[in-house]
Amino acid sequence: MSEPSARYIDDAERLRVLESFEPDALEDDPELAQIVRFAARLCQVPVSNVTLVEEVRQRFLVREGIDARETPREVAFCNHALGIADLLEVRDATKDHRFVDNPLVTGWPGIRFYAGQPLISDEGASLGTICVIDDKPRPDGLTDLQREGMAVLAQAVMRRLHGRRANIRAKREIEEREFRLRKMIDGVPQIAWSADDKGNFDYFNARWKKATGAAPPLLIDDWRPFVHPDDQETVFSTWAVALAEHEQYDAEYRLLQEDGSWRWVLSRACPVTEAPGEARRWFGTITDIDEVHRVSESRDLLSKELAHRIKNIFAVVIGLAMLKARAAPENMAFAEELTAALRSLASAHEFVRVTGAPVEENLHALLAALFSPYCDASGTSRVRVDGADCAIAARAATPLALVFHELATNSAKYGALSQAGGHVDMTIDESSEAFAIKWCEKGGPPVEDTGKRGFGSRLVEMAVKGQLQGKWDRHFEPDGLVVELVVPKDALSGG
Repeated sequence: MSEPSARYIDDAERLRVLESFEPDALEDDPELAQIVRFAARLCQVPVSNVTLVEEVRQRFLVREGIDARETPREVAFCNHALGIADLLEVRDATKDHRFVDNPLVTGWPGIRFYAGQPLISDEGASLGTICVIDDKPRPDGLTDLQREGMAVLAQAVMRRLHGRRANIRAKREIEEREFRLRKMIDGVPQIAWSADDKGNFDYFNARWKKATGAAPPLLIDDWRPFVHPDDQETVFSTWAVALAEHEQYDAEYRLLQEDGSWRWVLSRACPVTEAPGEARRWFGTITDIDEVHRVSESRDLLSKELAHRIKNIFAVVIGLAMLKARAAPENMAFAEELTAALRSLASAHEFVRVTGAPVEENLHALLAALFSPYCDASGTSRVRVDGADCAIAARAATPLALVFHELATNSAKYGALSQAGGHVDMTIDESSEAFAIKWCEKGGPPVEDTGKRGFGSRLVEMAVKGQLQGKWDRHFEPDGLVVELVVPKDALSGG
């Protein structure tokens, strides 16, 4: 390892470099003390020190054979080593014009021999020396081996000082990053928290105190008073399962606020393993969703009211149509066809929840509900559904219900379901992009294609092509009507 060369640095700059090592923490450092003791034995002297030359004093950072911790800078031998790279050696201070009148020579401790190897930082700043002192002159000075040893020991001292400074800088960088991270986390609108693998909390950001006005909870049971009593069973049972199975945690509940009110929040947390073999930790957030929740409740109430009114409108329109038809019997056939279509629409509407989600969340369940009126004496459905199943979105539920309600109604009037032994085989095949649905009537009266397209056919075509972005075809087999539909998966799932 090559020694750094001393270069000229003004004293103010040199002192700033010296301060960057924060030398106070290295007083009597055990590693430096071993170096100093070895230097004394190597050079066979009673006194050895690591000295730092500060603004007004020479400080003995570690010392061997002397009790004093400092001397004034103006009398310090080490002051003369500043700015040089090689060993400063004074073989007889009483014969050296620089030191002959020095109080450290004429009085205590009676220095006669001095050898100081400069301590030079990576920046080229002279900090002080590692020195050896004797009260007897040495006309021949140090041996070559001792000189080499002093240079090596000076490097060891500087490695210790540089290591100390690197640790200081690393610690400060970590502290600064942690400070910035905490400022950032405290600034987010959510409550952020962490917990150990047992679920005991060890951190909450400042948002907790701001929202609740209380000190952060430490144990899981300390959290309980902040959760609305009606929500506690769900919240804590869900948390217990997540904790035991190391699964993501999600819960909506009401959180107690500083003013005593309750606000709806969404709590989410994930288990994280920081290193292989270590216990999992939990990191979570609590987000205020009170306004969204109340808007949703208002919309739900409005949607229920709207559904009720729509249901009444269907009843009024159907009643008016039949009333007018009775007054004009020649229009009765048209009125019956119209009211049948309106009843199909009303039935389709019943299969959508007011919240926008279908009452039946998959296709088989929706079809089973639609075909429940068409059963034989034993209670077995006469519409046999087989094949693939899938989830259905709210916007697909109404046209699907309309289509199959129309097919079942027409079959009950004119097709297989109008005969005691008739039935319908319905199969659903799935491909990568679509569902192919086939409606086959069997055991009904003879049928033929007249080429006419009634109101019901146009209604089915509108629902399949317009709302479900699919296609359909119908043809008449000897056993009865066959209808084939192809509907894209995205249209059914709402993707």
